[in-house]
Formats: sequence, structure tokens, C-alpha cells
Amino acid sequence: MTILVIDTNVFVAGLRSAGGASREVLRRALLGRYEPLFGNALWSEYRDLLGRPVWGNSTSEAERIEVLAALAQRGRWVTVYFGWRPNLPDEADNHLIELALAGNAEAIVTHNVRDIRGGELHLGSLRILTPAQCLEEWR
Repeated sequence: MTILVIDTNVFVAGLRSAGGASREVLRRALLGRYEPLFGNALWSEYRDLLGRPVWGNSTSEAERIEVLAALAQRGRWVTVYFGWRPNLPDEADNHLIELALAGNAEAIVTHNVRDIRGGELHLGSLRILTPAQCLEEWR
């Protein structure tokens, strides 16, 4: 099973659109093909977004909560003990790197590839991929 950190922008895009790569990444996680990692910061972002007006009419808040609960059942909670800061240009994204390293993820899946790849640290084999690249890599 492929271990991934799924950025909040992929979560939102996957629930806003009936098709597309972000939706397929979520679908594969729900089917058990990918193991999403969760930590305090990422989980807080997901929960905070559930009630915000970023969704359009594609899903109800109850449906979003249901999908997040299902992802939680398929994923793994990771405790982050070590901070890798400062690293990224946007401080708010550093938690993704920390979670991925602590959980031994193969990739961070995000629409914000450029900024997350722009860090000061060399991250070994950790990959930063768009949803489409993720689907291509792990069919």
C-alpha cells in the first residue's frame, strides 16, 4: 500500500468535483489502495475547512464529514516528534513535511508542488506530486 500525505487542497478539490485526479486520489484512499497519514496540524486543517464556504454546491457538510470519517478509518495517525523548521517558504506548509517524514510517506500529494519542493532541506526519497502524477506513479 502506498503511504501518502494528502494536502488539504487535494481534499477540497476532490470533494468539489465529481471527476478529476484529486477525486480519484481520495477514491483510491477510501478503497485502501493508498494509506493517508494524519497528524494534529493536517487534521485541524481538514476539520477547519469543513464549515468554510469553499465547497460550492457539490457536497453537503454532512457528506464532507462522512468522507473525512471514512478517510480516517483507512488512514494512520502519526505523532510528529521532530520539527523541520524553517524549511518551506510558507511556514504553514512545514507540517506536511514533518508528517511525511514521521510517517515514512512515499509522497506528499498537493496542488502546491512548487512551494513544497522549494524547501531548504533535501528530503531523500520523499516525493512531492500533483494528484495526476500520483495516479500515474501508482496506478
